[in-house]
Amino acid sequence: MSSTPGNAGTEQTTTVIIGTGLSGLAVAAELCRRGVDSIVVDGLDLLGAAQPANTASLQRCDAADPVTLRERNEILRHLRNYAASHDVDVRNTTRAVQLTMVEGLPGGTAVPQWEVHTPSGILVADHIVLTRCAHSQLRRMINDFGITVGRNVVAAMRAIGIYMVGVGELITPSPKEVLRQAKTVGHAISAKVNPDSVGSAFTGSLAILPC
Repeated sequence: MSSTPGNAGTEQTTTVIIGTGLSGLAVAAELCRRGVDSIVVDGLDLLGAAQPANTASLQRCDAADPVTLRERNEILRHLRNYAASHDVDVRNTTRAVQLTMVEGLPGGTAVPQWEVHTPSGILVADHIVLTRCAHSQLRRMINDFGITVGRNVVAAMRAIGIYMVGVGELITPSPKEVLRQAKTVGHAISAKVNPDSVGSAFTGSLAILPC
């Protein structure tokens, strides 16, 4: 999936996925199957943050279980092959350094757009998918955008176009749970991008992957 070039240093896409691990690739594959463009970047280093949202640092926190590790590695292999064969835009060496919320244009949608700043330019997207971030960190991020967060962090973030996959408070979700979350988020984003296709059945989601 290729993005649409914008001005110099700026690219436009439908979704920016932050994290090139299992969670990020699972969402990218799901969106690709649904015909939704995305760009996957390696991780997020928030400027000034005491603990950057490094999406790779928690990659192996459940690796003590050899069965789970083998399952994760097998699924990851399938996802990488899928991404390569379908030209999914995965940028393993690009990290986001800042997220900027851009208010919707007058007379247009009230949902904001997002600017994902990277060392090489800006990615403009309607949706952001975060992986491997702590809920406490997400709350701080939302508060920084001037948005009041109630008890339901997920609902507050979805309202402004941010989705989460593979995010747990204390433990890393299982590979099967990550795939379930990826399918749910893929469906939610696709429904906003292509509302007329919501009623149609989509049977191919991650069907080739063992879970």
